[in-house]
Amino acid sequence: MSQALQHTNAISACNFAGECRAELGRIARWWLDLAQDPAQGGFYGEIDDDGRPNTAAEKGVVLNTRILWFFSEAALFTGEADYRRAAERAYRYLREYFFDAEYGGYYWSLRANGQLASGKKQVYAQAFAIYALCAYYQLTGEGSVLQEALDCFELIEARCVDRAGEGYLEAYTREWGEIDDVRLSEKDLNFPKTMNTHLHVLEAYTSLYQVHKGERVARALGYTIDLFDRYMIDRDSYHLRSFMDADWSDHSPAFTYGHDIECAWLLCKALSALGDAERSERLGPDILQLARTCQSEAIGSLGEVLDGRDKRSAHVHGERIWWVQAEAMVGFLVAWSVSDETAFYASAANVWNFIKTYQIDKERGEWLWHSRLDAPDGARDYKAGFWKGPYHNGRAMIEAIRLLG
Repeated sequence: MSQALQHTNAISACNFAGECRAELGRIARWWLDLAQDPAQGGFYGEIDDDGRPNTAAEKGVVLNTRILWFFSEAALFTGEADYRRAAERAYRYLREYFFDAEYGGYYWSLRANGQLASGKKQVYAQAFAIYALCAYYQLTGEGSVLQEALDCFELIEARCVDRAGEGYLEAYTREWGEIDDVRLSEKDLNFPKTMNTHLHVLEAYTSLYQVHKGERVARALGYTIDLFDRYMIDRDSYHLRSFMDADWSDHSPAFTYGHDIECAWLLCKALSALGDAERSERLGPDILQLARTCQSEAIGSLGEVLDGRDKRSAHVHGERIWWVQAEAMVGFLVAWSVSDETAFYASAANVWNFIKTYQIDKERGEWLWHSRLDAPDGARDYKAGFWKGPYHNGRAMIEAIRLLG
């Protein structure tokens, strides 16, 4: 490690890790202090930029499972009792309100009072439930929690695999029937297969295999890795294909740099967990090339990672978004750890410097959705909501501390 660092003036690994540890505590404290809903249970569905809750906002399963994952991991990592209590709160709410006892799986969203708002079964959300339950099982050792994760895994494998064309389909009705609009959000395209859903199935199955070395989970994890190998890594550009039809034809309008670098390190983690030498040897160079492409194309003038680029016009989406910075920092650190290339460490350190300067809200806490350089006409996004939890930035702090030793 020291030999790699002597060629850069970047922050030392020791100081880097110490700063991430301090920021982990600040992130957790913000969520502990502001996000718990004492009147209606669980956590608020939305909190504005000033830390004021929207008590009428819907509560989404993605936010709830990300909170459960974060506080489970943070409690396991630090031993903090407050974090464990927050994880217990998130788990109780997930089990009592989001779990569909009749048809299986987890609802998409609830009204603020816990009544059902949308019962659709988005595969992305089922994957996050597995991911969160695995973390909570590691924290508590409760066998019933592991069984819940395995039940959700079996449901995905039984209901969501395209037997004719491979891969995992996007979404279903509450009863697991076909649904016309399978989009994850309004900004997504309506295609039956997406990289984003497959990426988080990969993430979930990696975590499940780490806590349960069953043969079925191993096969499913290997299968998901192979889907990225065959269909989603574009080796002409070393970007990911994002939106695909049933036969895997690509309809992606843009490259998304955040997903490219996030995929690089999640694939690395999946391969390490599975321990398949042949797959690791085959995909190792691709992982590093995804990181190098991000490094060569996506870095802004301040060391940050930009949002993306249109495929046809080559127009760059220059916004600086919180989760992209978090995933890029981890992705570059993972690339450095497996290659010992000093330039990857320097890129990670530069992203961290940008985060400290422009992404963290030092006055009101948490991270800004858009960096303070990107808010048009003073517009302000929520700090917590359907798509913003303590998952990307909290995970980045934990992963960075581990990678930096």
